[in-house]
Formats: sequence, structure tokens, C-alpha cells
Amino acid sequence: MSHHTGLVLDFGGVLTTPLLPAVLDFEKREGLVEGACITALYLDEEGTRRTHELECGAITQGQWNEAAAARLGVAPENLMGRIFADLRPEPLIISAAAAARRAGIKVGILSNSVGLAPWNLYDGYDLDDQYDAVVISEHHGTRKPDPEIFKAVLEPLDLPAEQCVFVDDTADYLPPAAELGFAAVHAKAPQQTISQLEDLLGVPLAEEV
Repeated sequence: MSHHTGLVLDFGGVLTTPLLPAVLDFEKREGLVEGACITALYLDEEGTRRTHELECGAITQGQWNEAAAARLGVAPENLMGRIFADLRPEPLIISAAAAARRAGIKVGILSNSVGLAPWNLYDGYDLDDQYDAVVISEHHGTRKPDPEIFKAVLEPLDLPAEQCVFVDDTADYLPPAAELGFAAVHAKAPQQTISQLEDLLGVPLAEEV
């Protein structure tokens, strides 16, 4: 079996703890009905359009905060930061990515942006030093699952899609990656993801205990 030599990781929900529990905790803190955020911001047509505009850099996080706050009936100040305040680094995947790089695997980050100010999701992760390529959607004017953004991360890795594994917690983003040639992995639980990556990359990634 020929193993892959590149690894492309989503950020939120892969290098971090899962997004949904953080959102649900925000709803509790704000006294919102469970599911209010998902309904207003990701299922509602207008809310979805604004989120996609944010991911593409067409609007700022501040503009998104104002519009989303009005729909939710909450204060707009640092709304994105408040929604995801409970996100934490996912140490198993971060460690596995570091192990992959030490084994000679090129590792890139491909993330749909939530804006960079006033709250920066990526603060503290040292992405530019820890990974071989970092592609944030707002810098490219497009978003996953557009094939062009997958191509944007392949260029700095200097690898074809067929040599790369793509990992994301959003299932809808996997088929477009697979169509380009990536081996696609749906991130559901860190240990399961690492096991799949070890098979595809042919290197040990789990920390010894």
C-alpha cells in the first residue's frame, strides 16, 4: 500500500474541542432556547448568507456580530468570542500533527474563517510556525467546500491532492475534497481520527502512555 505524504487539517472542531458543545454552553449563559444559535445563524437563509460572507471576508466579524446579535436578541459586543468562549485546544490531534511533521509528513491547515477581530479563533496556536501551510478562507475570498480553496492549500505544500489526507468535522466538505483526489477523513473523535490517519500516512501518531 502506498501511503500519503501530506495532511490537511480543518481547525475548529479538529484542532479544537467540538464546536457544538461550546455553542450550547453559550446559549445557556445567555438564557437562550437550546438550538437558537444553530437555527438563527446556520439554518436561516439570511443568517447562513451572512456567515458565508464572513467566511469569505466580505464582511467583518464586527458586522457579523451586530447582525447576529439582532437576530438572537443578545448584546453584540464580542459575540463571536462569547459564542466560542469554551473552545479549547484538542491535544491529541495537535500532538498527532506534530508527530506527522517529525516523520516527514507535510501538514497544512485549511479553515473557514470566523473573522480575526475583535476575537481571533487562532490566537495561541502558533500556526505559522507549527504547520507547513496555513490557509484561512477570508484571505482567499472563498470558503470550503469551493474546490479552489483546497487547491490553495496544495500549492504551498507542493503536493498533489492524491498524496494528501483531508480531515474535517463537517461531513459536507469531504466529498468535494475527495473529488479532487484527497483521502477524506470525517473527524468524529480524536482517537478514531488518529487511527485512520496512521493507516493512511503509515506513521505512528498516537502518544505513548
